[in-house]
Amino acid sequence: MGKVLEKNSVSANEKENKKKVFIKTFGCQMNVNDSERIKGILKNLGYEFTNDWKEADLILLNTCTVREKPDRKVLAHIGEYKKVKEFNPNAKIGVCGCLAQRMGEELNRRAGGVIDIMFSSYNIHHLPQLLEKAEKGEKAIEILPEPPKDEWEMFEYPTIRENPYWAYITIMKGCDKDCTYCIVPQTRGKERSRPIRSILQEIKDLVKDGVKEIHLLGQNVTAWGKDFENPIPFSYLLYKIAEIDGVERIRFTTGYPTDLTDDVIKAMGEIPQIADALHLPFQSGSNRILKLMHRYYTKEEYLEKVYKLKEVKPNIAMSADVIVGFPGETEEDFLETLDVLEKVRFEQLFSFKYSPRPGTPAAEYPDQVPDDVKTERMHRLLEVQKRIMNEEAKKYEGRIVYPLFERYSDGKLIGRSSENKWVEVKTDRKDLLGKIVPVKVNRASVYVLYGDIVES
Repeated sequence: MGKVLEKNSVSANEKENKKKVFIKTFGCQMNVNDSERIKGILKNLGYEFTNDWKEADLILLNTCTVREKPDRKVLAHIGEYKKVKEFNPNAKIGVCGCLAQRMGEELNRRAGGVIDIMFSSYNIHHLPQLLEKAEKGEKAIEILPEPPKDEWEMFEYPTIRENPYWAYITIMKGCDKDCTYCIVPQTRGKERSRPIRSILQEIKDLVKDGVKEIHLLGQNVTAWGKDFENPIPFSYLLYKIAEIDGVERIRFTTGYPTDLTDDVIKAMGEIPQIADALHLPFQSGSNRILKLMHRYYTKEEYLEKVYKLKEVKPNIAMSADVIVGFPGETEEDFLETLDVLEKVRFEQLFSFKYSPRPGTPAAEYPDQVPDDVKTERMHRLLEVQKRIMNEEAKKYEGRIVYPLFERYSDGKLIGRSSENKWVEVKTDRKDLLGKIVPVKVNRASVYVLYGDIVES
């Protein structure tokens, strides 16, 4: 969790008159983890958290800009939240994250100049100084062109998590790939690996706090360690984490197929704590489209990785991202994508119609696919995936799975299995919260497994 910075400790007077903050998070797990870190900073500054933006002294939007839809959502939310100033003139509106990094001052202009504070994922740890500036009535907008040298200082703050039993751990930021549809390198920068001592110390602190499951995060998490002066394999980090007493399960998201090297696959087979689930985006099944996307692997190479994974982890549940309707995609290209679905049999698939992002090469490509064609192909893809998910779900019936029980509700224990499936058990055994317990599955739906605890 990291240490609390003494220079920002809360005085007695501040404790008596705490301000309230409302945080809205858009986008990926990285943004969720950034918001947890922001909460740690704000708690240290004396803020209380509220789920009602109308009573907030600070409204903060942590934004995503991977697709056009989140951009529109953010502007719509700002339009609603600015009403807070009608009944609380001193309230501040802040925007951070990827959209802030991409648009900067232009975002404030489009929002009608109501944004008081703006920063990106590069400088979350500068929030205390930005708040101080905003309180003086100044515009506190700090969008840096590249990550500062003190970027990792943000990990000196604790995270404020909603779940006591598992935690996200950011181990790297940025991406060195040049996918022609993607805005991430522009908003998150080049790959920067977090020092291994910092990672291991945070995990040790989390375990002391009761955390059982660790979820490693990075835009390209499997590339961790490559940018060090003396490179360290990602597999080495996995072995070191597994050695920490109290770590019972390890997950990591999101990897790039070519960085899922044989040593990582070997580690996944050898380390018992590594979950039987992996998210590995493939984006398209067509080698021609993959080349246009600047995805530096082929369909055949992707499938080979999956087959190797299934050799070391026979029950592994695969999930992925896929883009439908990339510029130039033909019916034959699309059928290659459906073929990947049939061969891999993903248990979860995040599918998106191609959305042009400003400043990316693909936005200027010829042969943009008409929206009605994208919609029709998406419908067909979802129908195939729905069938596969139903077929795969039935395979769980009669099997024993091992959920980490996270909560108790309405006479049921609820947790997530190693395969990333929700598991529900009717029981009064609240003492099993925070424990990994064997459960025999009696009935399986696509997203939830229903069963009974296996008594030893």
